[in-house]
Amino acid sequence: MRTPAVSVVTVQTEKVMLSTKLPGRTAAFRIAEIRPQVSGLILERLFEEGTDVKAGQVLYRIDPAPFKAALDNARAALRRAKANLPPLRLRAERYKALLTDKAVSQQAYDDTVSAVKQAEAETASLQAQVKTARIQLQYTKITAPIAGRIGRSNVTVGAIVTAYQPLALATIQQLDPMYVDVPQSTVDLLRLKSRLRKGLLKSQGEEQNKVKLILEDESPYPLEGILQFSDITVDKTTGSVTLRALFPNPDGVLLPGMFVQAVIREGVNEQAILIPQQGVSRDPKGNPYCLVVDSDSKAAFRPLNLDRAIGNTWLVTAGLAPGDRVIVEGLVMLRPGTPVQATPFDPSQSGHAPTAGGPDAPPQKSAKGVE
Repeated sequence: MRTPAVSVVTVQTEKVMLSTKLPGRTAAFRIAEIRPQVSGLILERLFEEGTDVKAGQVLYRIDPAPFKAALDNARAALRRAKANLPPLRLRAERYKALLTDKAVSQQAYDDTVSAVKQAEAETASLQAQVKTARIQLQYTKITAPIAGRIGRSNVTVGAIVTAYQPLALATIQQLDPMYVDVPQSTVDLLRLKSRLRKGLLKSQGEEQNKVKLILEDESPYPLEGILQFSDITVDKTTGSVTLRALFPNPDGVLLPGMFVQAVIREGVNEQAILIPQQGVSRDPKGNPYCLVVDSDSKAAFRPLNLDRAIGNTWLVTAGLAPGDRVIVEGLVMLRPGTPVQATPFDPSQSGHAPTAGGPDAPPQKSAKGVE
């Protein structure tokens, strides 16, 4: 029989930056729900819905008339108390001088001293009331606690509001920068820590904390984010922890609640083995394997352990060694032990794209990929 011709790829190790693509949602950097701190009638709304507001900007104005009257009343009571205090102090001083000559009784002197202390306490209480009335008058101007974009108003002019009511008057969200929250399973997290501990992956320091983003329309977000932290609590329903990344958003492309995909770097595998996907087959049980050309120029069976798809290649963790010749073309009706005539595989002649998997390869659409 004619010796079948096959195309082979010689296995070589290469340096690959591994990354994981995880789905997530965006969240505002800061959120402030606007609520009144005093009760009253809304006289004015001083902002346009959906616009950007500054911190300290007046948003609503509550009718200040009753609060001005309360402040004037407290000030008048304070002036009256202050006017009564000097005569009582002078009387106490005179009684003290007369007490040595026994011109007044000890009881009269004690009553005068007590009256002075009561007047001083009343004056301090009225000062606090004046301060409280002044603060409440200031609260009639409802201001923005943070800068950001304000949403729709839940009340109109003429509405009656109460202090610290459950319904927010409006909500302000700071959109630059933006958070992206992505869940990662604890299984993947433990596997990653194990690889780093065993030296199979090497950390890239600050570079490893950089995160890329893919928008809902599969277009890449132009700016990189920074991985902030990993939550310490596991969600009991999903068995995952939340990773939070911070992205700059100067143009307002990201909006709260958007579905995105974050490409998170895991580390660098400096001894990665990548083979074309067309050279990998599966047995009836779904286990991956490939055929290689042995030293006798015969096809040989090799079971494989695969980590993930990277472009049009598989990342192999076990089953192959550098120098092995993997058959990628001519597999039809080929059986282990069959003598073969091996030639180098030429991707340009086979119609397949070149093998991806270098450090600069783009992120893939699979659940896990390489950056």
